[in-house]
Amino acid sequence: MTDTGADALQSVGPNQLNGGLNTLGAAAAAAKIAAGEITSEALVGDCLARIDARDGDIHAWAFVDPELALAGARARDGEEPLGPLHGVPVGIKDVIDTKDMPTEYGSPLYKGNRPDQDTATVAALRDAGAVILGKTVTTEFACPFPSVTRNPLDLQRTPGVSSSGSAAAVADFMVPLANGTQTGGSVIRPASLCGLYGFKGSLDGLDRTGIRHLKPSIDTLGLMARHLEDIILMRAALTGEEASGVTIPADAPRIGIARTHVWPEAEPESVAMIERAGGLLARAGASVEDVELGGEFPAVMERFPYITSYESVRSADDFIADHLDQINSWSRQGHEFGQKVTIEEYEGAKAAAEQARALLAGVFDDYDIFITPSAKGEAPQDLTAIEGGAFNSLWTLLYAPCVTLPAFTGPNGMPVGLQVVGPQGQDARTIANAGWVERALLEQAGALPIGAGA
Repeated sequence: MTDTGADALQSVGPNQLNGGLNTLGAAAAAAKIAAGEITSEALVGDCLARIDARDGDIHAWAFVDPELALAGARARDGEEPLGPLHGVPVGIKDVIDTKDMPTEYGSPLYKGNRPDQDTATVAALRDAGAVILGKTVTTEFACPFPSVTRNPLDLQRTPGVSSSGSAAAVADFMVPLANGTQTGGSVIRPASLCGLYGFKGSLDGLDRTGIRHLKPSIDTLGLMARHLEDIILMRAALTGEEASGVTIPADAPRIGIARTHVWPEAEPESVAMIERAGGLLARAGASVEDVELGGEFPAVMERFPYITSYESVRSADDFIADHLDQINSWSRQGHEFGQKVTIEEYEGAKAAAEQARALLAGVFDDYDIFITPSAKGEAPQDLTAIEGGAFNSLWTLLYAPCVTLPAFTGPNGMPVGLQVVGPQGQDARTIANAGWVERALLEQAGALPIGAGA
């Protein structure tokens, strides 16, 4: 895969790196550990030093125990390789249970909560040899209500919301990999705003077993990294598939430009990006044309809250229900709305969503991937706004795998992510096609990121 992520970040980031092992990507670090060129302990130590130097400003971490992390690294150094991430540190979003660290779901209601077992995805990372570095900040119950985390590329701008800690930690070179969850746009949007590669799987593309407060019809796991090859490696560790199986296709994909019903919300830099990307990809040999998504798709999004709110109420335990006055206003209002949603409204919304998925599968008969903005534009300077995933929620509802590429920048030098969307269930193929898109843009433009203009 083309390796442009670190260059893209350094070109837009105002912060000087310390030049330590923390600047390595996951694949590079794993290879050096396997070859005996570095130790996991040294790598984790440099990540901890970066956290110590920077997290007072960024607030990406909800929990880090340096001694626990270093002990885990030393244990990896003293044993035979367990898997593809052996000795590589990973950040875990603090809505995902860990047996040896607190999991507080971003809420004071759960302060000091200590789960007695890992979720399936954390257990799989440990089985692959990863060192769990700590828990990254999440918004309360992974909702759109902002938290304390800042964008490391510009502290006056938002990093996105729910998976903001994961995005900021990876973007600031505190850790090479982190995970997230997405109900609306909480993986793809933060990754885009922080200049990362982000991947959101199909609904069950990554094992969600054991995640507390899960909305079963919507919530999806995702991954963040500074290099696309690292996304591939982490996904392989979680699925048991071979990373070598994800290769850039020789033939150019059939690409549809999906502006969708929210296109009027796109900022000028995203509009310019899509036009520029379409032209460059066509010049590289791809078939590129506008794709029509009919009225059924915006219509189904009107019923999206019936599913999310209904399932949110039923996934919440009695403790939350008894303390609604102590949670943020957005979550409280959503809970109150969900209590009013009838079973008929809920089932009707789910049926409409399933029909829309079938329609989307038919559209994909003529395309391999869509391209669309990952977010409205550059990271906003408003740190208190409650923003949904305007360019993400439809794909989450329709179970489409998505990849965001940090291939463009806007008028302020901040990242403008290009989102690659694939058919449901074709996660590996979508990532491979995203690799083709990235390589084609690089070959046509000469360097990444590309200025998208104003």
